[in-house]
Amino acid sequence: MELTTGRRRWLLFVNIVAVSLVVATMSALYTSLPDIAVATGATQAQLTWIIDSYTLALAALVLTAGALGDRFGRRATLIVGLVLFTAASALPIWLDSPLWVIALRAVAGVGAAFVMPSTLSLLTASFPSERRGTAVGMWAGFAGIGGIVGLLSSGLMLQIWSWKSIFVVYSVVGLLVLLTAFTIGESVASRHGRPDVLGSVFSALAVGGVVFGLIEGAHTSFGEPLVVVALVAAVVSLIGFVLVELRATDPLLDVRYFRRRGFTTGSVAVGMQFLTIFGFFLLMVQYLQLVKGYDALSASLALAPMVIPVMVFSLLSPRITARVGLRVVTVVGLAAIATGMVLLSRLGVDSTYWEILWPLLVASVGLGVSTAPATSAIVSDISVDEQGVAAAVNDAMREVGAAIGIAISGSILAGSYATGIVDVLPGVPESGRQAVESSFAGAVEYVTIAGPALQGIVDAAAEVFATGISDAMFALGMVAAGAAVLLLFVAPGRRYVPHGESESGDAVAAGAPARTRLS
Repeated sequence: MELTTGRRRWLLFVNIVAVSLVVATMSALYTSLPDIAVATGATQAQLTWIIDSYTLALAALVLTAGALGDRFGRRATLIVGLVLFTAASALPIWLDSPLWVIALRAVAGVGAAFVMPSTLSLLTASFPSERRGTAVGMWAGFAGIGGIVGLLSSGLMLQIWSWKSIFVVYSVVGLLVLLTAFTIGESVASRHGRPDVLGSVFSALAVGGVVFGLIEGAHTSFGEPLVVVALVAAVVSLIGFVLVELRATDPLLDVRYFRRRGFTTGSVAVGMQFLTIFGFFLLMVQYLQLVKGYDALSASLALAPMVIPVMVFSLLSPRITARVGLRVVTVVGLAAIATGMVLLSRLGVDSTYWEILWPLLVASVGLGVSTAPATSAIVSDISVDEQGVAAAVNDAMREVGAAIGIAISGSILAGSYATGIVDVLPGVPESGRQAVESSFAGAVEYVTIAGPALQGIVDAAAEVFATGISDAMFALGMVAAGAAVLLLFVAPGRRYVPHGESESGDAVAAGAPARTRLS
């Protein structure tokens, strides 16, 4: 049954709030880690996994969750995800030891894995083709600014209350979204094959292994045995996944889809966008707070101008794409992101906010221009019966890209600091040498305790740290630029007809589209 305009608008509202919620949760705890450390006694490794257990669980299970949505109902999958997310967001209010928080964040990530593909697939399966671009543009825009929303909201809450307020607010919002999810229509694929259990296992091990290995390697060492095992297991599992999917009668993801230029272009572009932006977030939050002395809320507000160009161009990009084609918007968008990162690599200790703002806006325009077309390219190249899987591929590429970006930027920053701080150490008293050598945050804390007479140590360490930020920003820019050059030759032009559109047209003619029913 075709939805009325009012029902479609309500469906859009519910789903963009849901996706904004789960994306915002990824970054919401960034600014609260010092408070969590003091309140719970969490170690640095535990603080890392309080953040990353959510991303790991989400990335590992999102493909399976998307396929389950296609087979058993996208709204049902959304509801299950919201139940898990809300419960796991509420329990840390009482179960607040580091290990409990890590475990519950992982459960929340499992919930998010069910929510994210459901929100997009409900839209693409329920909106007619002439309105689908606008709906996907709004979804992509809100997903794109979710990280900023998380930083802003958590920064504001920390001004008012403790770190637990973040869990209070997100669990309340999750409950409200859960209630509204019961008011939207169900969407189920017309085909019901047997679940691809082996493909699900291999996909979880492949994606989970690479995300775990990259995140853990960035914080410890890529030579650590556990990291090596995880990355090797990821490669072996990926090979196993491809072999299984090529032989399966009803595969979790038909890997032959990567022969389609639109699907491949969208997948690469989404991965590169989130690689750059989440690497940027990691670097810029530290730069603003440690080098420039911003508090949590001020650092969040400094990044808030990103929201406007991302939202505006996410809404305009479907129309632009219709005029100039996927290749132009993808290459121009990634080139703008690369330009912004290269310009930001010129930042130093004495840089002004204006020197941060205008490159930030350039990168934000690039993100807004390219995000929605990339997502549309993925879902448009897949039939309506597999929109949950298509949405899950989009989400998996986001999470893997984010993990790689965090690993690249974190590793370069740590390596640059470790190399540069060697020249500073001879002037550091023995009592503070370990703290200064370990991190710039440790240097700031040591000098705060030792007194202003040692301020020169912080100044020298700040120069070293800023150089590391610069090196990492430049590397992110080069990765984005390389992706732009690659897609200049791979991305399809304006006359490309996505497979999903032709297939959905055939399905409509045959009277067998995906079923959408009102509840």
